[in-house]
Amino acid sequence: MEAGRLGCFGSFIQRSKPYIAMISLQFGYAGMNIITKVSLNRGMSHYVLVVYRHAFATAVIAPFAIVLERKVRPKITFPIFMQIFVLGLLGPVIDQNFYYAGLKFTSPTFSCAMSNMLPAMTFVMAVLCRMEKVDMKKIRCQAKVVGTIVTVAGAMLMTLYKGHVINLFWSNHIHTNTTSTPAAAAAADKDWLKGSILLIFATLAWASFFILQAVTLKRYAAQLSLTSLVCFIGTLQSIAVTFVMEHESSVWTIRWDINLLAAAYAGIVSSSIAYYVQGMVMQKRGPVFVTAFSPLMMIIVAILGSFILAEKIYLGGVLGAILIVMGLYSVLWGKHKESQEREAEPILPEAIKGTVENGQTKAITMANDVEANPNTAAVVITVPVPRPPMIATHALEA
Repeated sequence: MEAGRLGCFGSFIQRSKPYIAMISLQFGYAGMNIITKVSLNRGMSHYVLVVYRHAFATAVIAPFAIVLERKVRPKITFPIFMQIFVLGLLGPVIDQNFYYAGLKFTSPTFSCAMSNMLPAMTFVMAVLCRMEKVDMKKIRCQAKVVGTIVTVAGAMLMTLYKGHVINLFWSNHIHTNTTSTPAAAAAADKDWLKGSILLIFATLAWASFFILQAVTLKRYAAQLSLTSLVCFIGTLQSIAVTFVMEHESSVWTIRWDINLLAAAYAGIVSSSIAYYVQGMVMQKRGPVFVTAFSPLMMIIVAILGSFILAEKIYLGGVLGAILIVMGLYSVLWGKHKESQEREAEPILPEAIKGTVENGQTKAITMANDVEANPNTAAVVITVPVPRPPMIATHALEA
């Protein structure tokens, strides 16, 4: 009995590992948003933060890429280098700088809600790049299109409508009663709109990054090496951007304070550990499972932000976030159904081996990989073909 209970408990833990990993990862992302917001509020330049973040990420990922992928790493050609260069611009430079700037003007909860637009934007860009076809007769395509529209509507609602402040049951003990002048309120609304636009552009750059990354991985299949190269190139590009945008040398100064913690935490947790955990879970449960946990980060950030930062939550943000999450799951449902249809499609037999024997070519075809699955029966097709001149000559001489 005890052995059976231990076996059931062990299997339960084994099944729960992907859930525990993804929930822990959302807490890690939430901590990154809170710590980064505190660092930005204390005056750290987001340009410098991006540089240090990806320098930490490069230092952590590169050793693993060098050791683990030394035998499978392909050569870098000029087209691949240009793709890595553009990936560095889209991810570390444009996406991260726009995201941090938008986070500075808005709030962590608002930024997390906006980032949930990523699957919908990626779907739109995949359609525009003809990487994905839309057949409106199929329910899964309708779900993805409707989800994209609902997601965009939620983002517009969050951007254009603030509404009144929602007081949570602990808010009265945390939020201070501050009075603001009409001019200050107008300036805050202007910054909110500016931050919303920056976050939308950041998500658009992020979606473009994923599209180009999928193309690059077909030519350069070493994922760890690609990630370390993108982080390294992005670090160099971010340094150049920072020299242009920041003219005081004091902005580069970093001490043992929240600024160092923000850079190290974002680089090690969000850009290194998160990549490894997501890859492991994605191999077992697929990309839809990984993406489905992203709204949890928004809830965690909302609770932590109201406690730590005394963040105010507005009605427009809540309504917009609900629409974005509904659109997110609609798009994910469509992607899940699409992956199910692909798995259910019959695999046509394909000739993979051929031998010339007694003037005939024997081609061995398999419905599935017979070598990987010995129980699958192989179909042997024998087709008579004329001998090539070289083979015929050697046969006559013999």
